[in-house]
Amino acid sequence: MSSWIKRTALAAVATAALMGAASAEVVYNRANSGEPETLDTHKTSTVQEFHILQDMLEGLVAYDMKAKAVPGQAEKWEVSDDGRTYRFTLRSGLKWSNGDPVTAEDFVYSYRRIMDPATGAKYANILYPIKNAEKINKGQAKVEELGVKAVDPKTVEITLEQPTPYFIELLTHQTSLPVHRASVEKFGKDYVKPGNMVTNGAYKLAEFVPNSHIKLVKNENYRDAKNVQIETVNYFPTPDFAAMVRRYEAGELDTTDDVPADQMKSLKERFKDQVHVGPWMGGWYMVVNSSKAPFNDVRVRQALSMALDREFIADQIWGQTMLPAYSFIPPGVGNYGEPAYVDYKDTSPIDREEKAKALLKEAGFGEGKPLKLEIRYNTTDNNRNTVIAIADQWKQIGVETTFINTDGKTHFAHLRDGGDFDIARYGWIADFSDPDNFLFLLRSDNKGFNYGKYNNPEFDSLLRQGAAEMDLKKRADIMKKAETILMKDIPWIPIMYYGKSHLISPKIKGFEHNTRGIYPTRFLSKVQ
Repeated sequence: MSSWIKRTALAAVATAALMGAASAEVVYNRANSGEPETLDTHKTSTVQEFHILQDMLEGLVAYDMKAKAVPGQAEKWEVSDDGRTYRFTLRSGLKWSNGDPVTAEDFVYSYRRIMDPATGAKYANILYPIKNAEKINKGQAKVEELGVKAVDPKTVEITLEQPTPYFIELLTHQTSLPVHRASVEKFGKDYVKPGNMVTNGAYKLAEFVPNSHIKLVKNENYRDAKNVQIETVNYFPTPDFAAMVRRYEAGELDTTDDVPADQMKSLKERFKDQVHVGPWMGGWYMVVNSSKAPFNDVRVRQALSMALDREFIADQIWGQTMLPAYSFIPPGVGNYGEPAYVDYKDTSPIDREEKAKALLKEAGFGEGKPLKLEIRYNTTDNNRNTVIAIADQWKQIGVETTFINTDGKTHFAHLRDGGDFDIARYGWIADFSDPDNFLFLLRSDNKGFNYGKYNNPEFDSLLRQGAAEMDLKKRADIMKKAETILMKDIPWIPIMYYGKSHLISPKIKGFEHNTRGIYPTRFLSKVQ
């Protein structure tokens, strides 16, 4: 065993004490902009699901209210001097919500389960830095060969394929949340139902009424239960943002997780400092199905991208809560630098429109033969207004557009299950601050997220080179070459960089805006 460099983990952030002694139960009603498809942590993939899961489950590492990685179930970790082996020491006295002890074997089981091909985890590839994870997930090795082991009941050791600079932050992701083995084996897919689901986080599942609400109640067995001030949190799926605002104004909701962008001016006038707006590390895209004609023609994809007036969409449709995007990776991502922009970023809209028309003509479209396409999107007011604006701009270059819209659950399931489409709306919020967390989406072997079936061997090769490069500057240069390819091929059309907007009741204390959109309920309190 090589020598160890001990890294002392930061102490967990204490929750602010609830103001005043509350005689009644403290209930927090929280809007969630989509209905969860599942609460199985190994099968989830959306932010809406993560909001709920982070309240119920806790990994070795967790997020604080500033979205900083802090100790979770592990009280500390050590890293070998070659950067490939991590040892996590669990806190003493950890329990599941049913009273069972939390042990290192629980994490070994959970990591093996998500990598097992039989689980069907769409997000498994985020954990590919773990030794043998990719081979196991692709059926080329046994789950027992995964680089995760229990040294003793309180020590989890994880070995990586190679040093990974963002590994600790990666463990804050929902894929690293543990599951209770006995419950999974007893109930199968029904282990996530109320009464069956056993958790190790601040809350446990009390009710799940589809299209109505999810009720979580405080888990008295949680390691820091004494500092959890909110006793009950209700998540309400609210994809209709205008209705969300009305419910907030009526006092039915304490917070929203978004707002209707076209109402931003009036919202600021009505609610003043209850409106919170800030950057969010992610992108709003139109995914092009480049596996079928005519979208397999790069000229068609380039024309569709060139014709868009992103400034108009960000300013007029989204009320300046978003920024126009001309790169796949947003600015400010760690271990990177300035992103690779499309070469027409600074070209006037009129010149771009003329070039787009010329490209479509070269591809065989024009007067008498318009390009016809269908946009598929998940229904929210903001999304609807955006795709209508996009269609209107495409009309100027001779494109005829139709729409199909569904709820978020159906939309994302359609994309994940390989359903057919022409153009599909998609948003991606970073799981960790590194360019790989954006570029990996378009690897040809990423069946879980490469919805348009983009396939470019040169791009794939650059990502492999980047993964093997230990020098962060050289790695960043390699990743930029990969993004440059995307900005020429345009398999996904970047439209905007995300901003995050909320309405926060003055009764809610402890809220801090962060670029990750992470707001664990256990750090909040509510004045009755």
